[in-house]
Amino acid sequence: MSTEDLYATPVDVTKTWDVPMAGDSRFNWEYDNGRDRLLSLYQKGKDKQWDQVSRIDWSIEVDPYDSLGLPQEVMAIYGTPVWDKISEEQKKELGRHHAAWQFSQFLHGEQGAMICAARIVESVPDLDSKFYAATQTMDEARHAETYARFLQEKLGLVYPINDQLSKLLEETLRDSRWDMPYLGMQVLIEGLALAAFGMLRDITTKPLPKQILSYVMQDEARHVAFGRLALKDAYRDLTSKERDEREEFVVEACYLMRDRIRGKEVWGHVGLDEDECDSYVDDSDFMKMFRNQLFTRIVPIVKDIGLWGPKVQRAYADMGVLEMGDADLDALMKHDEDLAEQLDRDKKEAAEVERRITEIETTIAVGADQETVALAD
Repeated sequence: MSTEDLYATPVDVTKTWDVPMAGDSRFNWEYDNGRDRLLSLYQKGKDKQWDQVSRIDWSIEVDPYDSLGLPQEVMAIYGTPVWDKISEEQKKELGRHHAAWQFSQFLHGEQGAMICAARIVESVPDLDSKFYAATQTMDEARHAETYARFLQEKLGLVYPINDQLSKLLEETLRDSRWDMPYLGMQVLIEGLALAAFGMLRDITTKPLPKQILSYVMQDEARHVAFGRLALKDAYRDLTSKERDEREEFVVEACYLMRDRIRGKEVWGHVGLDEDECDSYVDDSDFMKMFRNQLFTRIVPIVKDIGLWGPKVQRAYADMGVLEMGDADLDALMKHDEDLAEQLDRDKKEAAEVERRITEIETTIAVGADQETVALAD
């Protein structure tokens, strides 16, 4: 079945979305020197490659109407007059559409990340960054492949790319400055994705999405570290004008990303009034918490790379996330990697227990057969 048949809103998949890109393709002839920390990250990127076919247990069944096992309180209209009057069937359908919308934006964002990583390979001046970005391009392809499979096989529903996400991707790719794919994708889009993935990973009660989110986050932690390291070095030498331009971009992008998680397009697909439902989003306790947590990775990175002028600080104060600038980024990233490794150990242990149980049951069955034969003789 073509993905075109699964879109909630008609999408002509035969047409591509073409974003004109400017800037130079840069070659570098120095093959020996490189930053040790970045080359170490590149080696880790090579060592940690994985295949969704074998690492993820796709045999796990998923209820498309309860794919994440989340409480009803996560819906922005929970407890409102609209929620009280809709049927249980509509609530179930809303759960399916909401999950499909979220994971569809993850999917489209991963394709955007793949293209941005390829753009970094092309435009960044130093070879060590080109090396790492090449491994990231493969990572992002794997992530897009994984989210597409989950949507197609488990939910059977896909949403088009959100307007705010497409706008940010377009602004990131159109810019001719070599550092903008880093700032737009590695810091802002990836940082937001890490926080969103992490929230869902920690609250989902379903094993398949927990696996998907955990393994993707293990990669994304490296990607954000890459952008942080590269930009921290590069931004030391910015002029005041150059720094102001990048801080302006950060502020605009953060407001854009905060507003993109409203999910307004979902309500109409389950027979609800989009404007009425959207009016409840800002007052939803869960949405307030979710929006706040979305910036747990972005704010400390922006501060760390040196884009911490008055305009940025005012914007973060307005969003209520300024204090996140003091978060321990290294601890957060290590936690993401450790959880994925622990999940692998748990799966291996469970498989070993299953193997031993099967072995014992086989031994008992063989013994019973032998005893039957002996009694017959």
